[in-house]
Amino acid sequence: MSECHPILFVGAGPGDPELITVKGLNALRRAEVVVHAGSLVNPILLSECPEGCAIHDSAPLNLQQTHALLVAGARAGKRVVRLHTGDPALYGAIQEQMELLDTVGLDYAVIPGVTAAFAAAAALRQELTLPEVSQTLVLSRTAGRTPVPEAEKLSRLAANGGTLCLYLSVGMMDKVVDALLAGGVFTTRTPTAVVYRASWPDEKIVSGTLADITGKIAEAGIRRQALILVGEALGARERGVEKKSKLYDADFAHGYREPKGG
Repeated sequence: MSECHPILFVGAGPGDPELITVKGLNALRRAEVVVHAGSLVNPILLSECPEGCAIHDSAPLNLQQTHALLVAGARAGKRVVRLHTGDPALYGAIQEQMELLDTVGLDYAVIPGVTAAFAAAAALRQELTLPEVSQTLVLSRTAGRTPVPEAEKLSRLAANGGTLCLYLSVGMMDKVVDALLAGGVFTTRTPTAVVYRASWPDEKIVSGTLADITGKIAEAGIRRQALILVGEALGARERGVEKKSKLYDADFAHGYREPKGG
């Protein structure tokens, strides 16, 4: 019986093929079977697979069909990569895939990737946590075909303020805005940005406030594959950084630096 290599769940990053990790790229270059999320993963990455690698698009497949490909490859002694967009731990549906592998006794490992939230922040040239403005980042989504637990409703999350990054929600922007305003912390003046296909060549950025962002993205024709970022931290792009970090304050001492004149 052939030796079974661990099946590798690999985060492909947000779109730019150079944003896959070195470890993830090395896994692709050694792969003999690749099952990839064809509707989302940049196809350029597949050119890194060696000659003879069997490549399968999981977009038209259900969970059992995808599982069968992983199992068949692993049991044949092949190096199998399950290539997910972004980071597979976030909205990647990998837990159910790993659960099925557990039931058949196959080993696996996860190689993390760059999630689209950070590609969007990079595109905006925006820090998401600022001193005395926001020290919390929430990654979430609004309820759609997949429900959201009652305790995690957007209105409840918005009541805490901070910076919110919402996946899989731009197609319901009216609903999102209403929920965010219902939290009682964000207002119609709260800075908001929508980044379409962050890091891809056709990336598009729309900036505004909760008052006008819905109309702006409708005018831009953005209905899917976009992230919504909301919070006062985004205002730094126009207003500047009012409170500076203590980390680089000349009068602030820490284990690696004496205070100025100290």
